[in-house]
Amino acid sequence: MGNSAGIGKGSMEDRDYYKILGVPKEASEEEVKKSYRKIAMQLHPDRNPGDREAEEKFKMASEAYEVLRDPEKRQIYDHYGVEGLKGTGFTGFRGFEDIFSAFGDIFEDFFGLGTTHRRRARARPGADLRYDLKISFLDAAFGREEEIEIPKAGECEACQGTGAKSGTHPTQCPTCKGTGQVTRSQGFFTISTTCSQCHGEGKFIQYPCKECRGLGKIRKNKKIQIKIPPGVDTGSKLRIRGEGEEGERGAPSGDLFVFLFMEPHDFFSREGDDVICQIPISFSQAALGAEIEVPTLNGKKSLRVPKGSESGQILTLKGEGFPKLRGSGRGDQIVQVVVRTPKNLTKRQEELLREFETIGGTRGKEEEDGWRKMFKG
Repeated sequence: MGNSAGIGKGSMEDRDYYKILGVPKEASEEEVKKSYRKIAMQLHPDRNPGDREAEEKFKMASEAYEVLRDPEKRQIYDHYGVEGLKGTGFTGFRGFEDIFSAFGDIFEDFFGLGTTHRRRARARPGADLRYDLKISFLDAAFGREEEIEIPKAGECEACQGTGAKSGTHPTQCPTCKGTGQVTRSQGFFTISTTCSQCHGEGKFIQYPCKECRGLGKIRKNKKIQIKIPPGVDTGSKLRIRGEGEEGERGAPSGDLFVFLFMEPHDFFSREGDDVICQIPISFSQAALGAEIEVPTLNGKKSLRVPKGSESGQILTLKGEGFPKLRGSGRGDQIVQVVVRTPKNLTKRQEELLREFETIGGTRGKEEEDGWRKMFKG
């Protein structure tokens, strides 16, 4: 078997974890993980049954990965070497069971290799968050960028997320010896349960941070820039991935869901993608027809009122509604004309109306006679 990672024997004190994983000192966390995956696939005990050398190299690669994947352990190792790690309670892995407890999810997710070894409970992903946002009628029509502030759990600055009091570090759980599992034998059966002292973490905090009470996280407000697309309506929701609560032990964060509520407008109303409005017109405009200006979302537009229009008649301005949120195009603007009855007429206006009534009187009498006959049956 090839040894591209440079894994060799040696005392714990003189081991070069970077050389063991075959990565440079400036390697990113993802590069470290990728290298360990490759080595672990080659050296996995299920693929090398009875090979003591492969088992030893597998343990050393896992030890190197445990240190270099943890920013705190890695920083200590870079400054003080393996000797400095002893102050954190890290002493390497005692056997395969510890390794599978710590990295079992890696073997299952990436390699698809079955294993009978017990694993520590999976880290839970972060919870989703909800934020309700009121937007104006015009913001719903045109969209906009908005900065919102949400309360969420973030890393505690006092302990840098360790949960331990400044100057101290989490240590290996004394109950489960860092495995996160407690094993009890009952007759012929062996039962494993999550450790009640560390809750499956494998670590024990003897002196909790006072700021976060040992949780490693503290509630704080975070500002987030969101983009509201044109055409949204009350009930629309935006999903911002990864802006929910942080996951446990590197698990993915939840998502943020922003629910939108459109405020009413003084002049316009909405029905689906259509904009609705009422426009008053005069008696003469309704009777003779007219070209009028109508306010729209995009400024004033000209609208032709047909001759002989009645109050309540519906006219349409095509494509002057809301943008369609799914698909292309826009809705229409529905205009309902309302004929105003003239009030406070001048003497001359009254004379003209009476003259108009006299001229049209014969037709009016015929219509009235028709109604009378209908009601008499």
